[in-house]
Amino acid sequence: MKPLFSAVALTLFPEMFPGPLGCSLAGRALKEGLWSLETMNIRDFATDRHKTVDDSPYGGGAGMVMKPDVLDAAIEAAKTRLPEAKIIYPSPRGIPLANSLVEQLKSMNLIIVCGRFEGVDERIVEHHDMLEVSLGDFVLSGGEIAALAMLDAIVRLLPGVIGNTEATHEESFAETPEFSGLLEYPHYTRPPIWKGRPVPDVLLSGNHEQIRAWRLLQAERVTAARRPELIKKEIRK
Repeated sequence: MKPLFSAVALTLFPEMFPGPLGCSLAGRALKEGLWSLETMNIRDFATDRHKTVDDSPYGGGAGMVMKPDVLDAAIEAAKTRLPEAKIIYPSPRGIPLANSLVEQLKSMNLIIVCGRFEGVDERIVEHHDMLEVSLGDFVLSGGEIAALAMLDAIVRLLPGVIGNTEATHEESFAETPEFSGLLEYPHYTRPPIWKGRPVPDVLLSGNHEQIRAWRLLQAERVTAARRPELIKKEIRK
């Protein structure tokens, strides 16, 4: 069976993969062949005896920069595995990893270049038309954790990974007509009263129309309180 989605991670730390992606639903789907993941060690493509992958930046400054010639050799090798893959570079200056982007990426195969140090030579980004993607307004030690997060977000949307696909229809950022762009409403389970805190009566009513209206109202309230820009975004559409 051909995988629904495939990725190659280029990294200096291949032991970080599959990491959490080898567990739970993603791990089971990986074992069943619904998706595939290969790692390639960037250092294997260095040509000097010290296996050098970085050098000091032109113009001065702190830190080191990953070398374009080494990265290019690694990327070209990865392209022989996934010829039509989109090349992704996790970077703090990239576009946000929004759910809409995840929906697009799940239909592509990916080569993910995990940077380290101060990042990679800009020429390699330009030459391979990399898509720079950011997890948020913070900096990580390298691209591996960002790659794992990105892959997890993609894999869970593949057919057959989550048993009940309706579970994704009303979650945060889902692009469904009623809950479009909203954060997810709160959830409750047994016992009905815990430490003096009862489950909202409407959820015990069995009235599905009232429950849905309550959930939509709660989703709107939590979004307005925590991410008001999402509400404004919906209004602008």
